[in-house]
Amino acid sequence: MLSDPSLLDDKALDQLFREARTHNAWQDRPVPDARLEEIYNLLKFAPTSANSSPARFVFVRTAEGKAKLKQALSAGNVEKTMTAPVTVIVAHDVEFYEKLPFLFPHADARSWFAGNPAFAEQSAFRNGTLQGAYLMLAARAVGLDVGAMSGFDNSKVDELFFAGTSWRSNFLVNLGYGDAAGLFPRNPRLSFDEACRLE
Repeated sequence: MLSDPSLLDDKALDQLFREARTHNAWQDRPVPDARLEEIYNLLKFAPTSANSSPARFVFVRTAEGKAKLKQALSAGNVEKTMTAPVTVIVAHDVEFYEKLPFLFPHADARSWFAGNPAFAEQSAFRNGTLQGAYLMLAARAVGLDVGAMSGFDNSKVDELFFAGTSWRSNFLVNLGYGDAAGLFPRNPRLSFDEACRLE
């Protein structure tokens, strides 16, 4: 790796990327609500188009919330989700543009999306997905493990959690302190030459 004094040290890079894993089993250790707020207060500074910040997060951590979410899960995702201290519904607001006068005040960015629902949905999904990835890195940065997944009924989640709103679910992220005994062997990754081009 190139030597650069601005580069994070190896411990930080390992924690965020090289040694981080997708967890499927969890220790019986709670995650305080203050830690969830800390995660959001980190991820909110990462970039989105026109500072649109369309992601919305539901931190499901009560028995009642988990029981509701369980109705939408694929069978293979039930146990790891029910035993995770927190499951985040990563969603996006398709009417995110209503907050653009506050978030992007130097231009009339609201007019780019209002009245164009297809464009608004596309932008909300793209930028909300980015923010979901930022959430995972922020969680790792504060010492938590993550397990992102699809494998659930989006329309059911939207019905159960977002009825009557402009929020739409994207994917789920389990958060907590992972149990290494539940890890699978690490799968290979593509090399730089396989996945990248220099032009």
